[in-house]
Amino acid sequence: MTAVIETPVIQVVGLTKTYGAVRALDGLDLSIPRGGVYGVLGPNGAGKSTLFRILLGLIRATDGSARIMGGGVGDVTAMRRMGSMIETPRFPPYLTARQVLHWLALEHGLGATDLPHWLQRVGLTEAADRKVRGFSVGMMQRLGVAAALMSRPELVILDEPTSGMDPPGIQEMRALIRSLADEDGVTVVLASHQLLEVQRVCDRVAILNKGRLVREGAVSELTSVGERLRLSVTQTAQVLEVLGAKGAAEGDAVLADIRRDEGPALIRALAAAGVDIHEARWVGTDLESIFFTETGAVQAPETIHAG
Repeated sequence: MTAVIETPVIQVVGLTKTYGAVRALDGLDLSIPRGGVYGVLGPNGAGKSTLFRILLGLIRATDGSARIMGGGVGDVTAMRRMGSMIETPRFPPYLTARQVLHWLALEHGLGATDLPHWLQRVGLTEAADRKVRGFSVGMMQRLGVAAALMSRPELVILDEPTSGMDPPGIQEMRALIRSLADEDGVTVVLASHQLLEVQRVCDRVAILNKGRLVREGAVSELTSVGERLRLSVTQTAQVLEVLGAKGAAEGDAVLADIRRDEGPALIRALAAAGVDIHEARWVGTDLESIFFTETGAVQAPETIHAG
């Protein structure tokens, strides 16, 4: 039986964009699979927003090719199956949130019956009839996400969707993004400087630097590099003695540099020796460490924005 090879939702080959002597994208090759949440990361000037603008037909590439949803950039059929929010959205300040979505629904030839649903999903039900001129940045982001989703796209591109949001708002947006992928079957491609949130919400990530792809893969695989077993124990010295060179203290815990298949035997041996094990879990490299290693970035995560 022949295996079916699914077409990537986004495929770019040798994509280049120059502004004079500046190369915003420098021969970028990237393939984004259909389904799940895909993160595009990079420091300022890495080319993330430039990539998104090319894919949406807002600017033209200098060289290379790009296909999206199986069609070329600007293909009407493909564009109708996707939604997007690039940077902080702007809407007529004299309209309410509900009126904004109604106006956009008319522009897209959609009915207005779903508007309460999308206002509720982005957390704007109580503010639905307030004029957007008084909205915070975070509220404008929510409205922009609702606008991107109201056509029920198969693919949605979100550039910094949690910008300006407080921690509860970030958590709500994370839940919404995950539900779009897991429950609605939407492919979500997002750029974010919230590296911890990306690690929590994304299935795969691509890290860009100076217009090129420097790292790509499943989050679980990338962060499993250097994986160790973290044991929260009472008798730290005793565990370190058992592990020898394979053990390292970390506060009231011990990090065991062993393979996964060696874990059960170690835990049984420690328990038999009378060691009280309060917690045992595998820990690996976090996405933040990988990001800084691959890009050489020196900013704190809070200052890394879309490029």
